[in-house]
Amino acid sequence: MDFARFKEEVARGFRLDLSSYKENQLKRRLDAYLLRLGLRDYGALWQRITEDRRAYEDFLDYLTINVSEFFRDPEKFRELETIYLPELLKEKQQLKIWSAACANGAEPYSVAIILDELTPGRAHRIEATDIDPYILDKAREGRYPPEAVRHVEPRRLARYFTREGGTYVLSEGVRRRVLFRRHDLLVDPFGQGYDLILCRNVSIYFTREAQDRLNARLAQALAPRGILFIGATEMIFNYQQLGLERLRPCFYRKTAREGVR
Repeated sequence: MDFARFKEEVARGFRLDLSSYKENQLKRRLDAYLLRLGLRDYGALWQRITEDRRAYEDFLDYLTINVSEFFRDPEKFRELETIYLPELLKEKQQLKIWSAACANGAEPYSVAIILDELTPGRAHRIEATDIDPYILDKAREGRYPPEAVRHVEPRRLARYFTREGGTYVLSEGVRRRVLFRRHDLLVDPFGQGYDLILCRNVSIYFTREAQDRLNARLAQALAPRGILFIGATEMIFNYQQLGLERLRPCFYRKTAREGVR
């Protein structure tokens, strides 16, 4: 089985659209994966992931690069905390938030911590999604190595985490604020009316066509004047066509008029 056939079979068998990933980058990663597992070709990999559910989850975990940490890009999270969340809270008492491709949950939990301090005792809807069910289980546990909390201020570390050996365990109060579910950004339906969407360091792995489709759907999912927060290495070139205005690097706001569909 060649690479093209493997992508077709994965799309048909698992509803996983590998054709939307940058081909050269994806092939390099999968070739390295074959070498690591000692598999002779893509046919052997296909047989492995179809016969063993855990093997498929391992494949998915490898493919999706589940790297995240609390308050990743601290300067940008300070802007979120001091500028954009306060602006949103002036207009709405309760916010609807989506952390897309949330990996180990550090990102939505970071938002939950900020909101716990900005609006003590107030409930907000924070949804967190990822394509990888294994990493979602890890996110729900709320256990993190020291490198994942390196940007957490000492006072927050003491307030929201308990150290157990070499692991930091997030408080149950924060964990309860985030709703986790499986979701594939490339094929599954999007919710609507989000005041804040975080979709960071995800589209860099997609083709330009897939990026354009994703950005259009994210813009549509925002409520009027909702904020889209993307990664530091990402940019939306056609943001005006999508009904967005660029506020600062990484931050876009949905304007009153609807963007293109």
